[in-house]
Amino acid sequence: MEPNVAARALSAATEITTTVLSGDDPDAVLPMVVRSAVQLADADLGLLMVRDEDGGVTVEAAYGADTTGLVGLVLPPESAAGRVAGGAEPVFADDVTSDPRTSQFVPAELAGYGPFAAAPFGTGGKQLGVLTVYRSPRRAPFDTGTGELLTAFAGQAGVVLALADGADARHRLTLYQERERIARELHDVVVQRLYAAGMQLDRVYRRLHRRFARAERDRLGEAIEQLDQTIEEIRGTVRELRSPEPVPEPPDAGDLAESARSEVRIAGELLGYPPTLELSGELAGIPGERGDHIRAALREALSNVVRHSGASEVRVTLERDEGEVRLRVRDNGCGVPADVARRGLRHLAERADAAGGRFDVNSSPSMGTMVALEIPL
Repeated sequence: MEPNVAARALSAATEITTTVLSGDDPDAVLPMVVRSAVQLADADLGLLMVRDEDGGVTVEAAYGADTTGLVGLVLPPESAAGRVAGGAEPVFADDVTSDPRTSQFVPAELAGYGPFAAAPFGTGGKQLGVLTVYRSPRRAPFDTGTGELLTAFAGQAGVVLALADGADARHRLTLYQERERIARELHDVVVQRLYAAGMQLDRVYRRLHRRFARAERDRLGEAIEQLDQTIEEIRGTVRELRSPEPVPEPPDAGDLAESARSEVRIAGELLGYPPTLELSGELAGIPGERGDHIRAALREALSNVVRHSGASEVRVTLERDEGEVRLRVRDNGCGVPADVARRGLRHLAERADAAGGRFDVNSSPSMGTMVALEIPL
């Protein structure tokens, strides 16, 4: 290899590596790779093709005098480019339109070229596709030195992009795990404490209602309302934290049975008697978001019982079968008062609808209230 050619190859590889490591979008680097390949091989056209799931290849970047209609062009797995992208040896042809290894799959857009070379883009487990270069029919074929140079350059550039993409994926996974940890702390610790504090304040407010001056009652009522609003805002933050870029598997939310026992225990302390809790089926390992729907419904239903129902009996039933999780909260109280805000219940209905489930509330002064939620798994 001539010294000046080797120097240009090293300079091009260094430029690509520096650009990738600077954090630029790998897709923006592809045209740079093709341009460098054309210049190094003294070619008239260069194409970078990425391997598809079916083994074919799709042109992602092109560089040359005329690249009209080339980006997005698809070649079959049996084509020379498809075979090289699939792990075959590099291909070098004096004429792409007559060589038996290439002629059968030359699209009309490339029929005006002669000398052809195809080298794998990346190597081994980091192989992404194929890099091809073309010369006009009147020019000399690519010699051995140029072929070796193109193969080395394509392999190195592909590996740099693959490693950068892997590093970005690891960074996104780490970020997601940290967001999930923060969401879990907010959900399991902060919301629980605010919820318990609000319920205690509400209990004091109802017991001492007649002893407070009107201004004091109003201030306490506003404090309770602000706690409710804060809890709802934190829940919204938790949902946002748990909705970053998709990951292969949703996080496991832990044991739903233990969560139910905790919610019932808090409600029992505020009611002055323990609600009945019936559990059925395997309630551990339910996907995080679906488990959150159940927890939210149970908390909202028990909160309404404590605040408004005056019930002397409460029964909570939570069961899981192969297809869904079902929650029922029944009380023998006075029903949901007409003047009570139903924002929480509407929110639960929206949750159920988004999850493909059902949410129902049946309430009357004579029969009490029954809250039902069904979430498919």
